[in-house]
Amino acid sequence: MKETDPTRLEWLGFADFSAALLYEVLRLRQAIFVVEQRCAYPDLDGRDQDARHLLLWTGEVLAGYLRLMPFPDEARVAIGRVAVAPEFRRRGFGRRLMNQALRLCERQYSGHAVVLGAQTYLAGFYASLGFAAVSPPYDDYGVPHIDMALRG
Repeated sequence: MKETDPTRLEWLGFADFSAALLYEVLRLRQAIFVVEQRCAYPDLDGRDQDARHLLLWTGEVLAGYLRLMPFPDEARVAIGRVAVAPEFRRRGFGRRLMNQALRLCERQYSGHAVVLGAQTYLAGFYASLGFAAVSPPYDDYGVPHIDMALRG
């Protein structure tokens, strides 16, 4: 008997969030970017309202997340807040999230530059998806980052 994949991906706009679901997303982001990485930074930056949000579920548990932020006046779209809960890492979920985001960028933002700010230790992962560094490393609230853009 073939097992079914218990994971699913779901795109949402900000208005699609219930209070409980928004709480879950913010809890995941805080657990990873603030607590785990010991980094006090302004996660609530006013960009969530205009972003597209991709949630990765395994069963009924939120296992991963990213947001996609279009900047139409600049012909670019930024991918950010890529997160996979610790108990779900090393299963390819980060790659699934990114591949889904890149498919949406190709369909809906053709001709736009696709960019992200990567933690430097993840630059190789993003390079494997077609991104290249476009800045020197810099400090972002105590965490080394590098700007990257999808090679065209």
